[in-house]
Amino acid sequence: MLPAHAPFSESARKLIETALVGLDVTQRAWLSGYLAAPLGAVAAPAAPAVKALILYGTESGNSEKLADRAAKEAKKKGITATVKNMSDIAPADLKKHSNLLVLVSTWGDGEPPDGATKFYKDFMVFEEKLSGLSFSVCALGDTSYEKFCQTGKDIDAKLEALGAKRIAPRQDCDVDYEDAFTSWLGTTLAALAPTTITVIEAPAAAPAGVASYGLKNPFPSEVLENILLNGKGTAKETIHVELSLANSGLTYEPGDALAVIPQNASDYVSDLLKAAKLQGDEEIETKATGKKSLAEALTYDLDITGLSRSVLTKLHEASPNPKLAALLDESAKDQLKDYNYGREIIDAINDFAPNGLPAQTLAGLLRKMPPRLYSIASSLLAHPDEVHLTVAAVRYNSHGRDRKGVASTYLADAAHTGQSVNVYTHTNKNFRLPENGDTPVIMVGPGTGIAPFRAFVEHRAELGSQGKNWLFFGDQRYMYDFLYQLEWQEHLKNGTLNRLDVAFSRDQPEKIYVQQRIAEKGKDLYAWLQEGAHFYVCGDASRMAADVHEALTQVYINHGGLTREAAESELEALKKAKRYQRDVY
Repeated sequence: MLPAHAPFSESARKLIETALVGLDVTQRAWLSGYLAAPLGAVAAPAAPAVKALILYGTESGNSEKLADRAAKEAKKKGITATVKNMSDIAPADLKKHSNLLVLVSTWGDGEPPDGATKFYKDFMVFEEKLSGLSFSVCALGDTSYEKFCQTGKDIDAKLEALGAKRIAPRQDCDVDYEDAFTSWLGTTLAALAPTTITVIEAPAAAPAGVASYGLKNPFPSEVLENILLNGKGTAKETIHVELSLANSGLTYEPGDALAVIPQNASDYVSDLLKAAKLQGDEEIETKATGKKSLAEALTYDLDITGLSRSVLTKLHEASPNPKLAALLDESAKDQLKDYNYGREIIDAINDFAPNGLPAQTLAGLLRKMPPRLYSIASSLLAHPDEVHLTVAAVRYNSHGRDRKGVASTYLADAAHTGQSVNVYTHTNKNFRLPENGDTPVIMVGPGTGIAPFRAFVEHRAELGSQGKNWLFFGDQRYMYDFLYQLEWQEHLKNGTLNRLDVAFSRDQPEKIYVQQRIAEKGKDLYAWLQEGAHFYVCGDASRMAADVHEALTQVYINHGGLTREAAESELEALKKAKRYQRDVY
């Protein structure tokens, strides 16, 4: 009989007792052991989980966004992925991992992103072998630059030199990176875990009211205002553009950017057609354009100005030319760089294909029109359903031709009130106000670099943040180029802006720039930083950002009593703590 405390129901108890009737002692002992065996059984070992480190280096947020997407796709393949910023890892840490996926952008003259600079420099001199590591690199860049995807190429070559094994070939992505990235990721994940079972997940429903506008589906935003900010007599042309986001579901935070998809000017299209000996009504078909007339494709879909080695190589293949062949030779890199500087595609056609080109050939030379990112100059709290931009219209003469910036002059000349501009918002997590509204902020924004700081100050004013705000602004002339002057004066008056230091370079014989003002105010600036202030820079990357960085280094040397090495270490620590952020271009 089973004891009363046995864990069985009455019906189960009767069934067991009936089954045991007639069994002798030996039979009962055997049955007891048989039933107990599974409790001590050892399960067959599961196949080891595939793990991967996804490492990104980003300037505007694209590489980070793609790294997050890669991690989600890896999860569907049963791969455990960890995503890390290059700013948060040292080269030696790579030895702890068996699989590495790298997504990194290149900006400027082949430079790594700001937050990836330290890792990049350290990794380029790293000498420990990585023979236990498998890797693949997805490099982001812009073919209009000579050193296209250089950072990704350098990291890829270094990994190979250190003995790491390649999972899949490196993928170099142009500004229209979607298809190339998707192809690379599919190949890499398939090679990384070819026997894993794909986990099918139901797609998450989009939050109610949130639209999925992006590069392939931009929002047609109505132009509300288009105002020239400079006074008469200036050499500058800076415009303030206000766009409607009503009924779009698009949102943004201070520090984000707006992607504008411009149209090519009609005179540019006409001149290019003339150079190619074409009419424009010819039908063409490419992946970037679909099937349409050449004139329509040149106006809305294709980059008809950006000159690069890639474009010239295609041109030489279509119309062989000995002079162009010499220019494209690997030994002529400096000559090619000199030729491309200040020239556009129309110049190359005139120089190397004077007899013109077939319509389909011309379309095949050109890449898809890249979006232009502009720092947002407004807060949604201050301007609901609107987004504002501060844009410098680019016009100049080079090699005997008048030139103009495609997007900036599109906004200046064609984006009139009531018309629409195709846009979408672009998140920039690397340029954010401090979460604590009591934290002081120092903002350095000469020229159109002022844009995000208009958003910063507006946002803090709307939130009632108590943190102090200090702005450094610079331009050419006080009388004509003091962008948003009345707004800054109002912010000073009501206390939402605590300090304003300006530098107007052309108002005196000796040119004065924001970096000189930083040096002059170094003692107070150092005190603010010691209080926990966040330091922001927006604007020109080629000179201004470097000069401001040097001025800030000198502040730590002169007022913190530090050596240069210690000062640079302090600035690296500020960057890592997100207290020194830059949005430069």
